[in-house]
Amino acid sequence: MVKKLKHLELIQNAINRLANSSFFLKGWTVIFVAAVLGFATKDSKPMYVWLAAIPTVSFWVLDGFYLNQEKHFRRLYEAVREINEDEIDFSMNTTRFKQSGDWFKAIFSKTLLFFFPTILIVIGIVLLWQLMERDVG
Repeated sequence: MVKKLKHLELIQNAINRLANSSFFLKGWTVIFVAAVLGFATKDSKPMYVWLAAIPTVSFWVLDGFYLNQEKHFRRLYEAVREINEDEIDFSMNTTRFKQSGDWFKAIFSKTLLFFFPTILIVIGIVLLWQLMERDVG
């Protein structure tokens, strides 16, 4: 039982690292977008607002990758949990748990669809505000 527990612990540590990476990525997204939008509104340059959208989409895709990998490790965890102690090989290979379209599903999961599109909507609102202000002024 010791081997199985140790293997499950290793898998859980990988899951925790991926979850932490996703959390920090969301934090960096907010910080980066706030900084770029701050500069854009200070200088009244609508072009700068677009600069916030490109990394936001990149971070969204990267966060989908982390979520996808986390799901693979959760499937590995379940498989290891159900096998006999004698069959434990401490493998961390998740390729057998990959399914077609997993990454795409992860990118458009409920948690990511709430966070990243909201930021893109805010970027769009600031861009419209900048363009309207420029036309009025």
